[in-house]
Amino acid sequence: MIMNFGATADAVLDGVVASTPGVPGVVAMVTNRYRNIYEGAAGKRRLDSAADVTTDSIFAIFSTTKAITGTAVLQLVEDGKLDLDAPAQRYAPEIGKLQVIDGFDDKGEPILRPPKRDITTRMLMTHTAGLSYDFINQTYNRLAQEKGQPSVITATKACLMTPLLFDPGERWDYGTNIDWCGQIVEAIADRRLGDVFKARIFEPLGIKDITFELTEPMRQRLAGIHARNADGSLTPMDFELPAKPEVHMGGHGLYGTIGDYMRFIRMWLNDGVGEYGRVLKAETVRMAEKNHLGDKKVTPISGVIPSLCNDAEFFPGQSKSWGLTFMINDEEAPTGRPAGALGWAGLANLFYWIDRQNGFGGFWATQILPFGDPTSFIGYMNFETAFYQSLRQRMAS
Repeated sequence: MIMNFGATADAVLDGVVASTPGVPGVVAMVTNRYRNIYEGAAGKRRLDSAADVTTDSIFAIFSTTKAITGTAVLQLVEDGKLDLDAPAQRYAPEIGKLQVIDGFDDKGEPILRPPKRDITTRMLMTHTAGLSYDFINQTYNRLAQEKGQPSVITATKACLMTPLLFDPGERWDYGTNIDWCGQIVEAIADRRLGDVFKARIFEPLGIKDITFELTEPMRQRLAGIHARNADGSLTPMDFELPAKPEVHMGGHGLYGTIGDYMRFIRMWLNDGVGEYGRVLKAETVRMAEKNHLGDKKVTPISGVIPSLCNDAEFFPGQSKSWGLTFMINDEEAPTGRPAGALGWAGLANLFYWIDRQNGFGGFWATQILPFGDPTSFIGYMNFETAFYQSLRQRMAS
């Protein structure tokens, strides 16, 4: 253990559960290149249940799914079956039907036009294709409210057929890009995305409890999602993604344990090697961790459906880029995370980082909506900060 980090981390977890407002339950872990060096859990799986959250509890991991889908894309690039810079409609023809929306006419109808250029898989991997989500974009929210555009949580093909907000490649905007990457993977592999993950990623990593379709034994360990109310209190929700989804949503659809996700993080720390085999080539990992946005930058997220998302930004005032498919902090973060590290988050306030320079990664998991929950996010920042303070102390001694 790094310089008493375990006791400090336990105190962070216990404190965030006991605070007012607090979190219902939290699981957090840190790994080095070889094994988890910290595993902690505090609180309840649901506030209306007596069951404690444990390190083997099942979480809806939402957008932390994206990096796994990105890994499957990179495997196909290695296989010579996918060109990141070819038109994505070569592999998933329906993406070629998407048009750019230039607002609404006097009758409230969308004004649509063909895009100036084709969407490529690289654009999808870097969130520059022109896609967004209804909970962070007012145009998409209007389409949902007035035109019946299905939410992504329906896990349907129809929910992917959204217009583009701008011509592909023009800027970064967070959205359904990686769901389309999942469609590309399925088309090339001729298998469902979950089957691709199992054979090519999960088995080499020793992952047993991450899936798009919950089994009954997993449901027995499921941590419930809670709504944060205006007064700071929490209400348990009976929210669950479709049990038999039409589409395995590569952008958000997985359930799993945090311990299994740590195996995935270790693979990225180890140049693509998992516990039971290689998942990616070392040169692919080094390519993917670089900035693929050029001069463009990651911008803050604005919540337009308050029950789902607050305004949110990692490390405000600092430059952030995007790799394949992670956020990259261009400067040392206030937590101590070094410049060039990788990370991202999931809608129910799950957060992870991958520090390849020092050989450590971590994950903080809660199940609270909306995203950007101050209590959970500050708890996560304190957790990561405590880790880097301990690391610095060890290196100084």
